[in-house]
Amino acid sequence: MDSMTRDDLEGEEFHDAYTEAVEQIIEAKREHREPPKLEEPEEKPGQLVDLMAALSGSVQKARASRGEDTEVHELPKNPAKKQPAKKTAAKRTTKKAAAKKTSGRRPRSA
Repeated sequence: MDSMTRDDLEGEEFHDAYTEAVEQIIEAKREHREPPKLEEPEEKPGQLVDLMAALSGSVQKARASRGEDTEVHELPKNPAKKQPAKKTAAKRTTKKAAAKKTSGRRPRSA
């Protein structure tokens, strides 16, 4: 455990909010009162990226850098459906093999 401990993790950017929240909940339960309501962190709106547009742009840049034709074709909207694989036929046993299995003999007891 000591080998994984780091002392250089001090400062405002290394604040353990989870441990503090648990301590507040424990203290509130000891005093038989409601635990404090925690504020939800603000959600910063992220940037939405159209992956197909980004990929197409990347392909065009790569082809242009190699001097190739930069035309990118659209993918079909409904690709052809794959047919399910055919089932293999069940193996058949011969009459002799079936007779051996049901010969009526009992196995020897030890």
